[in-house]
Amino acid sequence: MPAMRPAEELRYLILAAQREGNRLLGQALKPLGVTTSQAEVIRVLEERQPLTLNGLGDLLVCENGSPSRLVDRLVSAGLVTREAAAHDRRHIEIALTPAGAQLARRIAEIEETLYRSIDALTDTHDTAQLTDFLRAFVAGLPSGQALVNRMA
Repeated sequence: MPAMRPAEELRYLILAAQREGNRLLGQALKPLGVTTSQAEVIRVLEERQPLTLNGLGDLLVCENGSPSRLVDRLVSAGLVTREAAAHDRRHIEIALTPAGAQLARRIAEIEETLYRSIDALTDTHDTAQLTDFLRAFVAGLPSGQALVNRMA
């Protein structure tokens, strides 16, 4: 069997790292009753609320297109509200409820624990080149643009 091309190995390493990171985060979030995608919505709202559905979608890495299904589930769970904006009744804004805000703080604690473990793994490695490469790899793509929007 031929050896894997470097580009193929890199692709699978990125996929494996993403899946494992998502699995670890998902396991930690499970007691809170939210998925990793729902947690991202909650955290983005915590940082930037109120947002329109399109505005929220522009900031999500987990979801391409409209996050309406994610928001619907969070509204049903009492974590998010949908209300007409005061300046324009046709303009619907999404924000966290008090329960959603409390959950956002718990999610942030879980994320911080994950980030500390990643920091410990990367402590002896220079990750600047890898970060620069990954930033270039996703540049101009929907998920890459969402990340740029979040960092702005």
